[in-house]
Amino acid sequence: MYGLKPVRSKLIQGKKPASLDIRAKDALAWSHMTGVSLVLDGKVALISGGSRGIGAETVRLFTEAGARVAFSCRQARVRAEALADECGGMGQGRGRCVAIEQELNTPGDGRALVDAAVRAFGRLDILVANHGIWPAADAPIAKMTESQWRQTLAVNLDAVFGMVQAAVSQMESQPRLAGEARGHIVLISSTAGQRGEANHADYAVSKGAIISLTKSLSSELAPEGIYVNCVAPGWVSTEMSAAALGHPKKGAKIASEIPLGRAASPREIAGPVLFLCTPLAGFISGEVLNVNGGAVLVG
Repeated sequence: MYGLKPVRSKLIQGKKPASLDIRAKDALAWSHMTGVSLVLDGKVALISGGSRGIGAETVRLFTEAGARVAFSCRQARVRAEALADECGGMGQGRGRCVAIEQELNTPGDGRALVDAAVRAFGRLDILVANHGIWPAADAPIAKMTESQWRQTLAVNLDAVFGMVQAAVSQMESQPRLAGEARGHIVLISSTAGQRGEANHADYAVSKGAIISLTKSLSSELAPEGIYVNCVAPGWVSTEMSAAALGHPKKGAKIASEIPLGRAASPREIAGPVLFLCTPLAGFISGEVLNVNGGAVLVG
């Protein structure tokens, strides 16, 4: 369909939920919110890298908003199974949430993930390209290996290209209801994509490209009713950043460079992602939404 050899993804069947870190304090704060609802009833969303961190909170929030959600995982299979069950699972006619085991290193991998999501739910309305890698060790450009450079761009950019390509094709094939968007795409970038990051040029380049991709896709797809936007977090309290944030000196330095004085929680990133996929964001396309405590303005 897309000119390349198809790659098959593996649906993970839900099992009995395991113990999960729900971030109770965060959930409690959100539980008291009242007023206007952000609803995705009847929508199908695909979230890459959904087994932990920002991705897992996005999966939870989208299912809470009424969407059926497919998400990808690579290694955290047990955690992914538990999250899928927590969010509704696929057993006994529920059909609410499914985990898909899929490597994301190539455009073909990205297309395979979209195809698996469509097989699971029959359509696709929302794509959130959340997956990515950030090699934690500093790598000055004079010493960065070619393999690191290629791997970072392969995961953070090449697979996103394949996902977007397949998602757009699917969205364009679906009937469009009057007054509704044909689809929403949210790409996850970073402050590093806007201001660079010393000793992490591979990551910064990949996230800068995501911003350019957002703008290009918005200009191309907005007339078709497909909204493309970007969320740019800074430091977020996830497993990927735990070593840096938990380091006595480095963690304190990071906090001091964020005007709000702390890293974000994953749910504080998931919330803006959800908003961009609702009718309340019906006149927003091509936007880079900074969700980084003001850090991008002072770095």
